Amino acid sequence: YCKIINMGAEVVDLNCSKAKYTHVIFDMDGLLLDTERIYTDIMSQVASKYGKTFTWDIKVQLMGQPGKTSSQKAVELMELPIDADQFSAELQVLKNELFKTTNLLPGVEKLVYHLVKHHIPIAVASGSNSKDFITKTSKHAEFFKLFPIIILGDNAEVKQGKPFPDQFLVTLSKFSDAPPAEKCLVFEDSPNGVVAAKAAGMGVVMVPDERLNVEFQHNPTLVLKSLEDFKPEDFGFPPFDE
Repeated sequence: YCKIINMGAEVVDLNCSKAKYTHVIFDMDGLLLDTERIYTDIMSQVASKYGKTFTWDIKVQLMGQPGKTSSQKAVELMELPIDADQFSAELQVLKNELFKTTNLLPGVEKLVYHLVKHHIPIAVASGSNSKDFITKTSKHAEFFKLFPIIILGDNAEVKQGKPFPDQFLVTLSKFSDAPPAEKCLVFEDSPNGVVAAKAAGMGVVMVPDERLNVEFQHNPTLVLKSLEDFKPEDFGFPPFDE
């Protein structure tokens, strides 16, 4: 069985089998990098400029979506008196400064270095565009060199962003020994990402924001409070060294 650690409480799900996975795909924002806090800050700043409020309910709907889609939806949901292009431009000014300060989240380095050590194929599948990716990862360039495959939201092969499965299916196809989708384990923090991974036929470990209601988790394979709680052996990978 799998032990679901949900907001501090442990729940045993007897329907959750310990499938053996061979490949791993990571989301980036809010999963590898602590960028969601920054997104909230800059979205709130731009919204308040026009007398609007960027609420948690709105944020949940935007998480995991590519930039253009996210901006358009944000403008509509907050009823801003500007178009998506202007909204994106105002966000970009703040992004260019704040994304340089982004840190890796707890448990990230331990897990990624462990998978690399044991020759587990890994990749990143992020809705972030190439320009933002460079800024976000500027402090962690060496770390991101560990990922031979990085598929971003502005990749021409990704026709539709999350919650559609394109991002993960394109990423899967780039593995030199591309396995069946069911052998691939995805790590995600967003509801849209979980839906996308499941639509791609993959297993998915969700590490959600603690404020996210269970109803928006969309039944992932496993829910964790932090990547620090992940046990590789539960999914067919070598256990962490003591």
